[in-house]
Amino acid sequence: MPKPSRRTVLATGPAVGGALIAGGLPAQATAASRETAEAAEVSAPGDPWRTVLDDADLVWQKLPKTWYEGPYLGNGFLGSGIYAEPSTQPGGETTALRFNIQHSEVQDHRPEFGSLFGLARLPIGHFTLEPVGRITGIDWRLRLRDAELTGTLTTDKGTLKLRALVHDTRSVLAVEVTASAGERGFRWVFHPAEAISPRAAFKPLPEGYAGNPPAGIKEYDGVTAAVQPLLAGGQHVTAWRERTRGETRTLYVNVAHSHPRTTARDRAVRTVRGAAGLSYDGLARSHRVWWHAYYRKSFLSLPDARMQRFYWIQLYKTAAAARRDAPVMATCGPWLEPTPWPNTWWNLNVQLEYWLIHGSNHIELDAVTRALSEFRSNLTKEMAAPYRADSLGIPRTTDPSLVNGASVTDGGYGVGIPGQDPPTPEVGNLTWALHNVWLSYRHTMDESILRDVLFPLLRKAVTYYLHFLEPGADGKLHLPATYSPEYGGNSRDCNYDLMLLKWGCRTLLDVAEILGVDDKLAPRWREVGSRLAAYPTDANGYMIGVDIPFAKSHRHYSHMLAVYPLYEVTGRTADERALIERSLAHWVGFEGALQGYTFTGAASMSALLGKGEDALKYLGQLMSRFIQPNTMYKESGPVIETPLSAAQSLHDMVCQSWGDVIRVFPALPSAWADLTVHDFRTQGAFLLSAVREGGATRWVRLVSEAGAPCVVRHGIAGAIDVRDGRGRHLSYEDVGEGGGGGGGGGGGAVRIALGRGESALITAKGDRPDLRIAPVEPNEEAPRWGLPAA
Repeated sequence: MPKPSRRTVLATGPAVGGALIAGGLPAQATAASRETAEAAEVSAPGDPWRTVLDDADLVWQKLPKTWYEGPYLGNGFLGSGIYAEPSTQPGGETTALRFNIQHSEVQDHRPEFGSLFGLARLPIGHFTLEPVGRITGIDWRLRLRDAELTGTLTTDKGTLKLRALVHDTRSVLAVEVTASAGERGFRWVFHPAEAISPRAAFKPLPEGYAGNPPAGIKEYDGVTAAVQPLLAGGQHVTAWRERTRGETRTLYVNVAHSHPRTTARDRAVRTVRGAAGLSYDGLARSHRVWWHAYYRKSFLSLPDARMQRFYWIQLYKTAAAARRDAPVMATCGPWLEPTPWPNTWWNLNVQLEYWLIHGSNHIELDAVTRALSEFRSNLTKEMAAPYRADSLGIPRTTDPSLVNGASVTDGGYGVGIPGQDPPTPEVGNLTWALHNVWLSYRHTMDESILRDVLFPLLRKAVTYYLHFLEPGADGKLHLPATYSPEYGGNSRDCNYDLMLLKWGCRTLLDVAEILGVDDKLAPRWREVGSRLAAYPTDANGYMIGVDIPFAKSHRHYSHMLAVYPLYEVTGRTADERALIERSLAHWVGFEGALQGYTFTGAASMSALLGKGEDALKYLGQLMSRFIQPNTMYKESGPVIETPLSAAQSLHDMVCQSWGDVIRVFPALPSAWADLTVHDFRTQGAFLLSAVREGGATRWVRLVSEAGAPCVVRHGIAGAIDVRDGRGRHLSYEDVGEGGGGGGGGGGGAVRIALGRGESALITAKGDRPDLRIAPVEPNEEAPRWGLPAA
């Protein structure tokens, strides 16, 4: 019999929201009481969420000099990054703090200049906090749990104690400053930015393109507003007001955008006036309730302290950057710094940005499904005229309403046309984006996603391919030349497109069966599934296409999508596994062009193969080579997808649920002997909780939200017990390895019949483990993220 648990149990009973209580009832059974506790901000001593979040706080004892070093706040719309104002003084002395003001809806509206100039996101400006004295030190903390920056700025004249947040629903930046006597004369100054595409600093301007006229600043009954007119009509407006209460002064800022009407000014002024009627504490109370409830939807703790902190920071970053009703994340998120990529990118970035919302149980942040549905008519307009009647595609770049604009030089990239020469942008981007929609369905089993979004859009995305498929002498169906993201050159039977097309046809058949649809194209989808050309390979593994071997350093894994994230090729046979291993080693073996998401992709592919040590090695290279002090990432400019996809790589090490099998702890390195996961959302709409102790899985619990078939590879060696939420034995069927492919972590797989709302607890036979969750002890000390003193 297993030894009693040696874990320090921090969750002390049902008052702690989300923890599994001693009686073994699933947390979902007490959802109402949990919501009540969260609304009252209950945080009992030893609350596991508070423990891990407080530990993950970023700290600064050194002044951040750049965006990549400083704190950041946001709510999916309004964003602010905080760092030292670049100095114009001789000797480079810092004289002020910068609070950037950016907004994900603020963009230009001149489609004739393409998505990256005429439809680009526009910089708004920044405030400077200008102290009386010379800055001599800081002590700041970005409190993840409260989504709030707190701390002190020290000068040679005194101190400025500050608190700052971007309110979750009011979309107001509030900065409260309490100054010592020598610093009471500090001031705020707004610096409007030139309203021109950031790409103008990197690429030549299209002919006839110019920036918008300058903003005008004026006071409106106690609220100041910078009104930025747009040449295309409309405006964006930054409004602010400072209020003094006792010893504190609080700045309230809002941004509004309107096109073609000029209504933004009145909205921004009204919002600031309403917010300024509240104290900072009044705003903070409602703001914190949302964030406290957000984190409690899932829990993950592992013994690598640096990695655990990184993970929780990514959950903070995601909620700061994404909302279902906000624009799909652009490459920078809601923040905007100098970048050649000032819009939304669909040939990898969007897909990676949103993967982690599924396992972390944050489907409420899914803007991809909403946007593809809402703006589907614009996808039709992006197609070449001969294909608009029955086909859809998405260009490489779009604005938030999925508009690309004209294909001007360096201004935008339209949907590719197979067989067209010279090389054209991608054909498969929409199909890949719809894989994200499929994941949202699979993790919720919400058939409205299939009926209303996935099926009608995927049907047209696949139909576009069907126009170009041609039979070859080998009897197979082949694609004319298409483009693999960023490798260069067109190739027949391009793997990027073959892999997406095969997945699309299989998925359409599955969805038609689920929905009971007798579609006239179903025979064609079956034919494509059986006759489509084999994915081109050579001695080194997967090629770019039949005409182009993989022969140079390349950051994308577009030629390997069938392996990850589509899980069409998973290593079920020895030959298939060898092909994956060979392709992966060849891909990462070329130095020179590798970037951060190269290593997150390699980590997730290694996790598929059950190679936890390799997965951790690749994540370690990402951290040491690419991740910045505040966990942001840069190439030629900020790009947000890579750190977020690293969180998904951690998910892939902890749990995988492709192929109708839930795999618990499939790819953990030996150093992670202890691990706790709670309410991890899997395909099939199950919530998984599990604990690993001393290198062995101690218990696994699954709660079914949809009553879907349940097969779980639990990883518990030897005989097991399976019990329901009331402690009664449940019958189960042993199904061996349960699906093949991927790591298993030891132990077999079982099939359990669970109805909607029912749960199953799997333990070693005779074991009665403590079911309350708790953080695990770290293996060693690790520095915090940010800029700590040491």
